[in-house]
Amino acid sequence: MSLFRLPMPALLSACALALAATGAAAQTSVKMVLNWKYEGAQAWFFTAQDKGYFKAEGLDVEIDQGEGSAASIPKVAAGAYQAGFGDVNALIDLASKRPADAPVAVYMLYNTPPFTLVVKQDSSIRTPKDLEGKTIGGPANDGALKLFPAFAKIANVDAAKVNVTNMAPNLREQMLSRGQIDAAFGYVTTVSFSAKAMGLDPAKDLRFIRYGDHGMDLYSNAVFFSRAFVKDNPKAVQGFVKALNRAIKDVIADPDAGVAAVMKREPLLKREVEKEKLLATLRNDMSHPEIARIGLGDIDEARMQRAIEIVADANKLPRKPTVAEVFDRGFLPARAERPSSLDRQP
Repeated sequence: MSLFRLPMPALLSACALALAATGAAAQTSVKMVLNWKYEGAQAWFFTAQDKGYFKAEGLDVEIDQGEGSAASIPKVAAGAYQAGFGDVNALIDLASKRPADAPVAVYMLYNTPPFTLVVKQDSSIRTPKDLEGKTIGGPANDGALKLFPAFAKIANVDAAKVNVTNMAPNLREQMLSRGQIDAAFGYVTTVSFSAKAMGLDPAKDLRFIRYGDHGMDLYSNAVFFSRAFVKDNPKAVQGFVKALNRAIKDVIADPDAGVAAVMKREPLLKREVEKEKLLATLRNDMSHPEIARIGLGDIDEARMQRAIEIVADANKLPRKPTVAEVFDRGFLPARAERPSSLDRQP
């Protein structure tokens, strides 16, 4: 039967169904892998999903848990995902070795280096040089572990005299506490909250040797896309970044709502712990002074160039990728639309 011969209610219903089908077909699918298991510091991704910000940009976004900040890069490079959130220094490494396959970062979130070595408060390890002859442990895909060769070179540590061992992520703090390792690799915020979950007080029971305090002023986690997806779907990348930026501002304004979005994915998490983790991430990992000048999401090119040189030289990479190979600011919202300060967070 022709549509023109249908009764008016049936005709309207058919038209609505046709429009809905057209809208669904117009959605661009994006599979994204995170840096780690679902946690408070990922609230903006879930907020953008739940509030329909991705959908408003014509995107159907699926978000999977990750296995480490360095592990998300090869997953996107291999084509298993179109987008990821992870360590830009691991991206630099891949861009040097396999430039055609390396993803490209489009929004910088962790602009302050979170990489650290953590020891017990009563440890004899006081300086990086004290690591020689000791055993350091960390998950195989930990960003700080991956950067240790670069740190050792800059901090004048003979890496050949350091024993590095791997363990499951949930065993790291336990092994450190029990004295099974002398020090542990990690991110300051991650280790602090894992220690708290064990009943430790990070401020009293642990000490942190931060990479950034020893000449490694590196960027850390960024949102990135596969090079092929960027080429074929530039509007989708721009829409994703716009939606994410919008959600970040929402979470800064209302952290409780952001944590609620996380809890929907993992109800067994402790709400107050995840809120504290989110606020700590905003303070410690995303508040580099440069954002007052360039805004959250962007990079300082000279600083990124130095970071590339540090990573390339220390790891003896075959070539030094250009800043443009690593980061593309062309998808960022206008400067006025991006956060300039996170100082109002407690």
